[in-house]
Amino acid sequence: MAQIAVVVADDSAFMRIALRRIIEAEGDLRVVAEAADGEAAIAAVRQHRPQVVAMDVEMPVLGGIEATRRIMALPNPPAVIMVSQFTQEASPAALAAMEAGAADYVSKETGFGGVDLGYLDRALRDRLRYWALAQGQRTPDPVAGVTLRQAYSSPPLILIAASTGGPDALAALLAASGPLSVPVVIAQHMPVGLAPELASLLQRRGGWPVRVAETGRPLVAGEAVLLPTDGVLVRLRDSFVMRLAPSNAPVHPSADLLFRSAALLGLPACAVVLTGMGEDGAAGAGALAQQGGRILVQTAESSVVGGMPQATRAQVPTAEALRPEAIGLRLRGLWGA
Repeated sequence: MAQIAVVVADDSAFMRIALRRIIEAEGDLRVVAEAADGEAAIAAVRQHRPQVVAMDVEMPVLGGIEATRRIMALPNPPAVIMVSQFTQEASPAALAAMEAGAADYVSKETGFGGVDLGYLDRALRDRLRYWALAQGQRTPDPVAGVTLRQAYSSPPLILIAASTGGPDALAALLAASGPLSVPVVIAQHMPVGLAPELASLLQRRGGWPVRVAETGRPLVAGEAVLLPTDGVLVRLRDSFVMRLAPSNAPVHPSADLLFRSAALLGLPACAVVLTGMGEDGAAGAGALAQQGGRILVQTAESSVVGGMPQATRAQVPTAEALRPEAIGLRLRGLWGA
């Protein structure tokens, strides 16, 4: 069985030793290099070309978040998993790491203070394996025995972005599509705290379940979830979940962040970009298109503001432009329940 190559970056010699022992405990993962700072981590990635990197946040010379950003700019970069006491659920550091291109994060602490090596021993190896698979490696899946790409020959998720004029467009789309055989995640730009009311409105007008997304709750078919703030997709064993984090960005939730997280998972998800000002979603849709994902956008004449769909078509010229009702019908024809 081919081993998964891992680089460990941590400024603590003790943690590097502990992480090596944890990572290599079951034989299918091998630490090919260690680094005590971000610059050394980048050099190790260039030299050893690992499939995954376990990266600390705070390190001398160059911190882990900036090192992650530079690693992701390399050709065929590995997946980077942040392993730090700063990357706790929905923390600013965790969001900054995801925005820099990190695939996932594992906290060294579990809320009781101090480093929890027992938790790392339970959690870290599975994360490293899954993200190695998401990089397109042909290593065995520890659960199903297939690669992620083999397991999902059709889009496992539909991701929708909207801004100005979005609630009406979303309601029309959901009413036309009806419940779908895959989960739906919606990133509608809105003020903080508005998500419960909007979810209730969309459920009434669309006629099928719409709920506010929660960190760690599995996404299920026949249900749409509305992001209350910035969020990224995470695959854990046989399900997808959201990880949410507060955002001070002028526009949130970020469709680009949502779409890019699906692209990092290697998923050929279907992205839909509806009416809205600006360019949010365009770059992420481009990343998904490169993974083989289907891209749909709202037509200019039916949009309140055409900026987002137009920017997406500039990124993905093959994107299909339809009115919201027609997008819903297209989704129903492809993945109706």
